[in-house]
Amino acid sequence: MITFQKNNIGPTMTKSTPLIVLLIISFLGFSYTSMAQGVNSDHTHHSHEHAGTAHSHEHGPMASDQNTGLAKLVTGQGEFIFSFDQELTSAFPENAHEFEPKMHGGFNEDPETGIVYTGIPGYGLCSISPDLKNWNIIGTDERLKDNIHGIVFFIHKGVKHLAVAQEGKRVLVLTLDGTIVSEILKPTGNEFKFAPANEFFSSKDSNFGVTDVTYLKGTIYVAHGYSAGDFVMTIKEKKGVWSWGKLAWGGKGDNPGQFQTAHGVYAHDNHVLVANRAAGQVVKFTKKGKFVETFKDIPEGSLVCNVSYKTEHFFLNALSAIGEQKSAPIYVHTGEKLVSTIVPGDLEIPVLTNIHQVWPHFVEDNNGSKQLYLLVHGWNKGKFAVLKLEE
Repeated sequence: MITFQKNNIGPTMTKSTPLIVLLIISFLGFSYTSMAQGVNSDHTHHSHEHAGTAHSHEHGPMASDQNTGLAKLVTGQGEFIFSFDQELTSAFPENAHEFEPKMHGGFNEDPETGIVYTGIPGYGLCSISPDLKNWNIIGTDERLKDNIHGIVFFIHKGVKHLAVAQEGKRVLVLTLDGTIVSEILKPTGNEFKFAPANEFFSSKDSNFGVTDVTYLKGTIYVAHGYSAGDFVMTIKEKKGVWSWGKLAWGGKGDNPGQFQTAHGVYAHDNHVLVANRAAGQVVKFTKKGKFVETFKDIPEGSLVCNVSYKTEHFFLNALSAIGEQKSAPIYVHTGEKLVSTIVPGDLEIPVLTNIHQVWPHFVEDNNGSKQLYLLVHGWNKGKFAVLKLEE
């Protein structure tokens, strides 16, 4: 007969006793696993990684949620760890949900009012209130229902404007009430003091692949990355009318100052930053188009789509996941080094896999305290989402 004793205390147990103990342990383990899986609606092969109170994914630690008693999914490192804000995400207008799968654009903001601007193809140009709770359609012009692939807010000669890049169609300059000031169409090939751009647009085979816009000291800069004519071009205003300027640079290639899909463009500190997507780069230029430098410490394979800036950090997003990541990553970068990698897929946000643009935004409460959020514009399957910085 086989017997076991526990610390020499209590009666001996026959071989039937361990069998009962094993059955009890198995039942309790099954019950715990079932309950943990019930917390998550995602029953993919990844869902087990989010069960329980610990999280082993490199970019997805867990934080305590005191309201529910359950672990909260978070992602990121250091001072930039974010969670999914479902309440602000659900502020997305109900009558725009049918258009959400086609979202393929970005955001920009009036720094004075905190109002954010974005576009939803088929629905229109929208403003989002500073607290991110209310959306409104701007303007009635049907052109504003076309996809707004890139957008910028700016003040020109004391007047607030927006400019939007509508890939394959036009660049629009408008006032904040949605009134179109100028429509800039495809160049004809004699506008620029840059022969490669003129040669490209003179060809009958050329296309109009505008992807993004930014503004710096009286000039609108236009990224033209969806094209063999991979340029940054400029638009200037004269007597209230905006038209192509003389400055252009770039071209398809791997040399400094050339591009492999100039996808995003962003003005910062008197310079122009270009998200060189296929090269996985952020490239810095002077306002005259002279190459300055390329950001270091961006993970290899990152298809960087866009650049934005807040809290002395740049926010960059890749288009798609790298390796085993569950979604495209968002990078927080000083301009010299990477300080946090945020993977929204770790937060189990429905649908969101590819990311087209990310915009950092502060919401200020009545006491003057500021809370940082990231507004996420998805791609491929669309999706709008809001991430909240954890304290």
